[in-house]
Amino acid sequence: MTNDMTNKTMEAAIIFDTHLPDALRRALEYAGEEGFVASMPQLLHARSQASFNNDIWNNWFFTSNSEESTVTTPQGNHAAIVVHGGGIFSTPERFRKLYLASVNRESLDGFTGLFGAKILPEEARDIQDGKLPDGTEIPIYPFDEFKSGIDNLPKRYGIIMDFSLAKESIRGFASFDQLKEDPLMIARAGGVEAATSYLDAAKKFYGTEVMGSWHRYGHVDPKQPQTWVSFVYDCLGGASDKDNLDLKMREEGISDIWFTHYRISRDAGFGLRGDTAMINTARYVAVAPRDPSTGVRDLSFGP
Repeated sequence: MTNDMTNKTMEAAIIFDTHLPDALRRALEYAGEEGFVASMPQLLHARSQASFNNDIWNNWFFTSNSEESTVTTPQGNHAAIVVHGGGIFSTPERFRKLYLASVNRESLDGFTGLFGAKILPEEARDIQDGKLPDGTEIPIYPFDEFKSGIDNLPKRYGIIMDFSLAKESIRGFASFDQLKEDPLMIARAGGVEAATSYLDAAKKFYGTEVMGSWHRYGHVDPKQPQTWVSFVYDCLGGASDKDNLDLKMREEGISDIWFTHYRISRDAGFGLRGDTAMINTARYVAVAPRDPSTGVRDLSFGP
């Protein structure tokens, strides 16, 4: 996208750090006020439009600026909320608060036993109304309405669904056709059409009949409000590149590298993951307007 008045183009950069809050801080700094840190729908859209030799397909994971929370509604019903574009954990400071919280099991804002992030009752209440800690208000769409299609989705929004619907969503490997109908996949991808577009591209890229979708809804206590950040993983836990993995190993989910239990599940496989520990490395994609005439990247340094 080009702005003729300023001669700026939207330029993306991959931001990696071994400490997730530092990666997010650097990504936000790159994005500035006019840019953004890519959410899960934006990452999947970029992949579906890119050639398979592009870096967007050839890094073993990306961290999305999306998150998945378990909450209890004012009526006492358990629900799952998927937020894109930055939610409760949209700032490095909120991650640091989590990291510095008491490790006592009774802590209100520390880690869960599975290394998800406990969230405060007021955070769980506010996110249902689309109120974020930074003062931003975003639309929250009921899943049935979202599945039917929303015109002109904003960059930041959320989807709320019954906890049982999220819990019953696919966990593990499934066919691409099954994933196209999966509620959590639809919410993560940004809608039915977006999910179909990405899954069609992913099937060609991976060369398999199945892909993974992973979550913790079957393992968590829905009475404990908590949040997980979602990731795009390729290959098995990022152990190797796509070409060096045995197809049967990939489909069975056998990891060819050791991971500590709090970083990546032992059955780690390629696909979309919302079950990876909040203590982690991170690889974000930040997008911001840049004026190519002021940089050295496109200059010729030949004679």
